[in-house]
Amino acid sequence: MPEQSITPTYDVENAVLSRYQAGAQTHEPSLCCPTEYQDVHYLDVIPDEILTKDYGCGDPTRYAIPGDTVLDLGCGAGKNCYMVVQKVGPTGKVIGVDFNDVMLNLARKYQGAIATKISFQNTKFVKGKIQDLRLPLDLLQAWLQAHPITTLEDIARYETEGDRLRAESPLIADESIDLVISNCVLNLVKPSDKQQLFQEIHRVLKKGGRAVISDIICDEPPTEKILNDPELWSGCIAGAFLEAEFLQMFEAAGFSSVEILNYGAEPWQTIDGIEFRSMTVRAYKGKKAIGRERHQAVIYKGPWKQIQDDAGRTYFRGERMAVCDQTFQRLTNPDGPYAGQFIPVAPYQAIPLETAAPFNCHPEARRDPQETKGADYQLTQLTEDDACCRTESCC
Repeated sequence: MPEQSITPTYDVENAVLSRYQAGAQTHEPSLCCPTEYQDVHYLDVIPDEILTKDYGCGDPTRYAIPGDTVLDLGCGAGKNCYMVVQKVGPTGKVIGVDFNDVMLNLARKYQGAIATKISFQNTKFVKGKIQDLRLPLDLLQAWLQAHPITTLEDIARYETEGDRLRAESPLIADESIDLVISNCVLNLVKPSDKQQLFQEIHRVLKKGGRAVISDIICDEPPTEKILNDPELWSGCIAGAFLEAEFLQMFEAAGFSSVEILNYGAEPWQTIDGIEFRSMTVRAYKGKKAIGRERHQAVIYKGPWKQIQDDAGRTYFRGERMAVCDQTFQRLTNPDGPYAGQFIPVAPYQAIPLETAAPFNCHPEARRDPQETKGADYQLTQLTEDDACCRTESCC
């Protein structure tokens, strides 16, 4: 996987924190690119103080659905959270995570007022690092105030307390989230923490959950000059992902069905000949379960002659390909990433899932029609109403 070989010579976290603390006080247009939101009416309940001090480069909010538990990484002043909460409704839940106290205070300031406008309250804003979603920083800060660090031994006790909190009081629990969103924040994480960041996103998602991330990508690696400019890092430039690297980071963390939802037609900025633009990606956390044989098949419609999925299975255009029940459900789900690409072929006699045998997975297994119909299928049926099929004058 491509990685930035140059390590910045300054403290990335402090550079980002300082810039965004200032951005919470005074609007900084350079911190975001122009963004069009699909559901603009959701902005009506959000105060101008939040709208003018919230930054992003895309619209991941449109992919939330009623009942979702949503986690917003780097929630800032809370604009995306307050948009999403209206989509998930009273049966859903929205959690915003940020490291910036100034931004968090601004987000929390209007919780009651917005809850009154929409008639329910299910937003929560917590302090944390998005690359370490187990660590509850407010609890650790309280411990630190009671146990100030003055010796090397104190540092060891501090680290032990952090490990204890991660294990006993995680900020975001394993497999507790339906949808993770983020709007132009992942690029702000220092390079050494980015692999852990994607692993954390995967950890907190439920099986079958998805991540929709809008961020800045570049077509060439940033130069040493760009990487060593704190203003360009906190301005969402120096930490930008390479185009292919961004998708590879999801795949390396265990995600599947990774797809580009939006790709900026024009660069947001061009520096030293390198183009920086917005891209929105969606990725799913697969359901790790034993595949079951229910004599199902799918037919890939085309237009490609053949395609291959993340597990290495090949689907040939127009052919019945044997799949397990789990794959069948994923490929034919009308709300899934492959909607409309496959024709489902269900067995004539359903095999109960609880009695189905394990699926013998083969990357290019065809499904014989007799398997779908059953070995004893001997039906002969003519359609009397179709005169065309019963006369020689049809064609």
